[in-house]
Amino acid sequence: MLPVIFFITAALYASVGFGGGSTYNAVLILSGADFRIVPIIALACNILVVTGNTLRYGMAGDLDWRALLPALALSVPLAWLGGRVPVNEFVFSALLGITLMFTGLSMLFQNSWKQTRDVPSSSRAMILLPVGAGTGFLAGLVGIGGGIFLAPVLYWIRWSHEKAIAAACSLFILLNSLSGLAGQATKLSNVGTLQLATPYLPLLPAVLVGGWIGNRYGVFRMQPNHLRYGTAILILVVAARLLYKVWRTA
Repeated sequence: MLPVIFFITAALYASVGFGGGSTYNAVLILSGADFRIVPIIALACNILVVTGNTLRYGMAGDLDWRALLPALALSVPLAWLGGRVPVNEFVFSALLGITLMFTGLSMLFQNSWKQTRDVPSSSRAMILLPVGAGTGFLAGLVGIGGGIFLAPVLYWIRWSHEKAIAAACSLFILLNSLSGLAGQATKLSNVGTLQLATPYLPLLPAVLVGGWIGNRYGVFRMQPNHLRYGTAILILVVAARLLYKVWRTA
């Protein structure tokens, strides 16, 4: 069932400009996968989904990568560093569960983050630098792209319109996922566990197709609000299950 679940997850997340890394992680943990290889699988899936997102948003003229540079400056190197840091299974699962809970709530209440007035451009850079740093490190550590943490901040500072923010988050997720994947791969190769991810290779074509369908549907055919709400509820259910599992093993 994992390819089917990953296909659906990729389609839902791609429709609102995200990659789905946090949910891939949670599903793998709940299915009994070795927690050490979970981030590398999730990040690889993320890359396949958001590459399509980024290309399509770029072709639609919604991607302004230069304006995103303050968020990327520290996030990309720190995603690599986070990927190199070893954590035990309890800490990993707890961080992932909390991340999922925040992800679901962020998507559910996204409109409430919007400011009523503009934040000056000079202040935006000062806000995005630390946000990018913290988000990048967490992204590499638990195997996510971090776009779900960036999006509320971009809405809060009125960075741009909704599709431009979705495009920025797609690029942010792509670059952090690539950097985090490099860190995770180095860590796993050092302890000889990288080959444990081989049985999960069929998940990659599943998310590639799901992400393409979701992104095409979300960008060109409809407003994403109701899809975002449905996805948020699904994420919160998964988060609750994961945190309950963590609580039982504490």
